[in-house]
Amino acid sequence: MSAAPHDVPALPRMQSGGSPQHLLLTLIGDYWYGQQAPLPSAALVELLGEFGITEISARAALSRLSRRGLLELSRAGRHTSYALSPRAAQVLEDGLRQIVAFGATEEAWTGLWTIAVFSVPEEQRDLRHALRSRLAWLGFESLFDGVWVSPHDRVAAITDVLSELGIDSATVLRAEVADGSPHGGHPITAWDLDELHDRYAALIDEYSAVRRRLAGGRIGTAEALVVRTALMDAWRRFPGLDPELPMSLLPQPWPRARARALFRELYDELALLAEQRVKQVVGRYDEDVAALVRGHGSDYAG
Repeated sequence: MSAAPHDVPALPRMQSGGSPQHLLLTLIGDYWYGQQAPLPSAALVELLGEFGITEISARAALSRLSRRGLLELSRAGRHTSYALSPRAAQVLEDGLRQIVAFGATEEAWTGLWTIAVFSVPEEQRDLRHALRSRLAWLGFESLFDGVWVSPHDRVAAITDVLSELGIDSATVLRAEVADGSPHGGHPITAWDLDELHDRYAALIDEYSAVRRRLAGGRIGTAEALVVRTALMDAWRRFPGLDPELPMSLLPQPWPRARARALFRELYDELALLAEQRVKQVVGRYDEDVAALVRGHGSDYAG
């Protein structure tokens, strides 16, 4: 890859904390969506190599995904291939749907919060951790110890979780903040809005530079694959950080809509270039399989 001009920021990198397994599933979700045919293992290893993943790490990732039941191994002579399992296909579809839909709509807020209050003994740390993890997955954030809040109606979801985990020492409320309540205890303070704003702003700054390079015809197929995957990796983190907090609670101007518009624009416009790179790599091992590679856009019919 040629060096970028001196006035252009470096190519965006994958976020820290990722793994070859996650990267591989991201690539399959982006370019093999809806396909049941197996992909040559050598092609998958080479695709991961585009991101600096060594052959040893790539093959270890394939093996682990197979053991987890997410990939299904097949052999033909000395050649091995992997196909998505039905479970993995469903996981990818659900995840992709959530990612591309994030921030798409802005509904009027009712002013009501869902509040989960619970007490789990210290000796039941695993149970407490499981509950906190499930609350975070549902878009709750911790306001005080044992008090978690969400600006959305999550009553049915959280009561199901409490029942599933067998937690009885808990209360679920739908309530509004009373006039005169101290600002320091307002539920919105459970989120670090300054940090969240800065994350959106950083994505906009970084990928605005990519937009300029793309408009100038300075991004080739290999770079398009890397930068589009890095963009997806960056954007997919926002639903876990921002449960689509109501605009009426946020300082203005809030950058979520602008960041989403940039994500969709680049994700769609880089699709064909990135798809061509994946076809080039897979085609070295099986031209018929390479012909099935498709890079869907953010409005995919999933």
